[in-house]
Amino acid sequence: MSGAEELCESDVTVRDVQLLISKKDEMEAEIKALYDLLQDQKGIGMDGPLVDREGYPRADVDIYQVRTARHNIICLQNDHKAIMKKIEQSLHILHAGEKEKREVEAQAEALQSHQALPAAFAKVDVVTPGSPASMSGLQVGDEIIAFGTVNTRNFQSLQNIAEVVQHSEGKPLSVSVVRNEKLVSLALTPLRWSGKGLLGCNIIPLKR
Repeated sequence: MSGAEELCESDVTVRDVQLLISKKDEMEAEIKALYDLLQDQKGIGMDGPLVDREGYPRADVDIYQVRTARHNIICLQNDHKAIMKKIEQSLHILHAGEKEKREVEAQAEALQSHQALPAAFAKVDVVTPGSPASMSGLQVGDEIIAFGTVNTRNFQSLQNIAEVVQHSEGKPLSVSVVRNEKLVSLALTPLRWSGKGLLGCNIIPLKR
């Protein structure tokens, strides 16, 4: 990227990521519309011939429209790859700066506190690299004692967490976990990304 397009930690906000994702969605919709147009042109697609068996331009399709659509699809697909890379970089920058700071602060608080840690109600068993969960610092094996408004006292099922995530898209959630017998506090922002769901992790309940 050029200097004007380079990302730095102070420049990226949740709103910036949401705008990038919105642009990605618009590109995908436009690409689909162009493919539908090619399908309407006798199903010619990206590779169908524009000339007949005798070498003359086909009369049953709009050749100019087909060529234009094919060119635009190629351009949009290149732009889509670029914006997906930018979304991944932005997510990394958004969370990387606060990740270490929050972990250090939480560990310091845990050392100062002599109170026993609450019992965990769930555990993280999968974290996908590059996902919002990964960028927030969540790790496999983390035992969850608080996830937004869900805690050990009110947790009933994983649906409780799912509802919190669904209603918090684009908003940072406070998540507290026990890692290596220490309390770690994280800021996890549910976002649409290149993978499935809004988090990119799998959580399983613990027997109580």
